[in-house]
Amino acid sequence: MPTTTTPTPSTVGTSDRTARPGPRTYLVRTLGCQMNVHDSEHMAGMLEQAGYVAAPRAADGAEPHDADVVVINTCAVRENAAGKLYGNLGQLASVKRRRPGMQIAVGGCLAQKDRAGIVERAPWVDVVFGTHNLDALPVLLERARHNQRAEVEIAESLQVFPSTLPTRRESVYAGWVSISVGCNNTCTFCIVPHLRGKERDRRPGEILAEVQALVAQGAIEVTLLGQNVNSYGVEFGDRGAFAKLLRACGTIDGLERVRFTSPHPAAFTDDVIDAMAQTPNVMPQLHMPLQSGSDRILRAMRRSYRSDKFLGILERVRAAMPDAAITTDVIVGFPGETEEDFAETMRVVEAARFSSAFTFQYSPRPGTPAVDLPHQLPKAVVQERYVRLAALQDRIALEENLAQVGRTVEVLVAEEKGRKDGASHRLSGRAADNRLVHVALPGGAPTATEDDEDPRLADVVDDRLPRPGDLVTAEVTHGAPHHLVADSGATGGTFAVRRTRAGDAWAARERARAGLGGEDHGHGHGPGGAVGGSVVLGLPTMRRA
Repeated sequence: MPTTTTPTPSTVGTSDRTARPGPRTYLVRTLGCQMNVHDSEHMAGMLEQAGYVAAPRAADGAEPHDADVVVINTCAVRENAAGKLYGNLGQLASVKRRRPGMQIAVGGCLAQKDRAGIVERAPWVDVVFGTHNLDALPVLLERARHNQRAEVEIAESLQVFPSTLPTRRESVYAGWVSISVGCNNTCTFCIVPHLRGKERDRRPGEILAEVQALVAQGAIEVTLLGQNVNSYGVEFGDRGAFAKLLRACGTIDGLERVRFTSPHPAAFTDDVIDAMAQTPNVMPQLHMPLQSGSDRILRAMRRSYRSDKFLGILERVRAAMPDAAITTDVIVGFPGETEEDFAETMRVVEAARFSSAFTFQYSPRPGTPAVDLPHQLPKAVVQERYVRLAALQDRIALEENLAQVGRTVEVLVAEEKGRKDGASHRLSGRAADNRLVHVALPGGAPTATEDDEDPRLADVVDDRLPRPGDLVTAEVTHGAPHHLVADSGATGGTFAVRRTRAGDAWAARERARAGLGGEDHGHGHGPGGAVGGSVVLGLPTMRRA
């Protein structure tokens, strides 16, 4: 059967008898990777299309506590994925007891894996849906509310390509665009192919139409998403399709930054390197998962490349783009990993000179081949190796970032603030190579505060004050392992603000939310949208003559 539907008795009522008047509100909590973040945007878009409205956040930006519907989009890759889910559900159980009209839905990879087991363990959950049927969320919520019982519906294969679904994008200046879903690789540690299925590719015209729609709404940065982006095109018989797609993105007026994640070393070809180097708006940044530096462990992981090939890719990338920042993923303590194997990982990491790395301790994931492998390592051994690897990578990252001191960088200002931005009179954003940069404002420049009217929303904005989505040029004055500091503006040095359409779009959205007039610039694939949010009404289509 393609779909499993399991009605389950609910121990917590979902009656609307105590519901507040007006549209029902929602909150989506995201656990996991960029793909989950983008899926959450689709969930929010579908809820808004169905008449729900986003629960308003507190003045300090804190998550709302009184949403009528809370959706948790789960991850199944990390060891603590289940702990995070049930920790969230435990907290929500007490909230739901006080609010009988509230509903809780669980989606994503862990929902696809555990199915009805989620309701058995947390019977106050109203809806469980999987990775293949995101479109079912509003219907399942209504059915659970009407039938007064939990609804569990898991599809065994993709029902609707996610990118055709409505979308509510959180950022007006940057957006995710899926180019494929699923994965054809068989890495022994990874459960993603089992939960997201075989790779399905979108047609290039559909992708480019979505990118153009984002740019028309004000976005200047787009990240192309896929489990293995550089295998894009295999499904429709064009192994050079990804390089062609990058070059095509370079022809879109107004698109200033293109990124992508994640490639696979085995399928990473020189035509992609050439496209990156020769397309001005493709950023000099690459996330290339290593996983292990030991060829023996790579074979056990079913990673179809070896360490020499991996380092060769990095060498060719840097030859074509000397300023490229390369990041990675590394797993420590895979079953059977010896001290010699780990030494090989340390050797490759030292040689690779990653600007940053996501390092993980191997954890057995039920449903993966690696869970049954012999020679599972003691936790203490894995922890000790993990600490050594983290220390090595922190040293390398610090050295690489100290080498950035004195360079002039252009920073795309982010909406999120750094922890010390207010006190230090700085703002934060990403350089072209995706390094996090904290930029100091010149002395006397106004700052946005919670108590006063935001000067970034004024009819005439101070030339020294950038808005999220604007670009700032400054000189790097300090390097730390995980960020750069550019304080040149505070000392009378290099500092320039370039206004962008993205900054205009952010200001228009915020003015609309504050009731100051202006137009809400949500990222829609069609007409529609409301003050303070946006709804996408489906996939954009190319006009035909």
